[in-house]
Amino acid sequence: MTMAVSRIDRVLADARTRLRRLNAHEVPAALERGAVLVDIRPQAQRDREGDVAAALVIERNVLEWRCDPTSDARLPQAIDDDVEWVVLCSEGYTSSLAAAALQDLGLRRATDVIGGYQALRAESVLV
Repeated sequence: MTMAVSRIDRVLADARTRLRRLNAHEVPAALERGAVLVDIRPQAQRDREGDVAAALVIERNVLEWRCDPTSDARLPQAIDDDVEWVVLCSEGYTSSLAAAALQDLGLRRATDVIGGYQALRAESVLV
């Protein structure tokens, strides 16, 4: 018997077709060219797993408001639609959905890290 693909798996796959996702080893070069690395993990998860000093912490529930250059709640880094937002979660699932949501806002360069924080840690990149 074949199991049907869940709706969330389809949404995730669709989101990833729009992203030019970064491998962990590509993140330092992205930062050098001016990308903003955004850690969307909740505080409890960052406490358990560890921090990424180079990352701007924006928890998932406020991400769109902070990154949207037209929002009254935007961060200083949200200067225009050309900012390269690189979203980071624990394993690279939620970050794909979040990056796609940023693209939906018009932030066309938004992407995420394949494997998330776990990949950065495994490759000793920025952690």
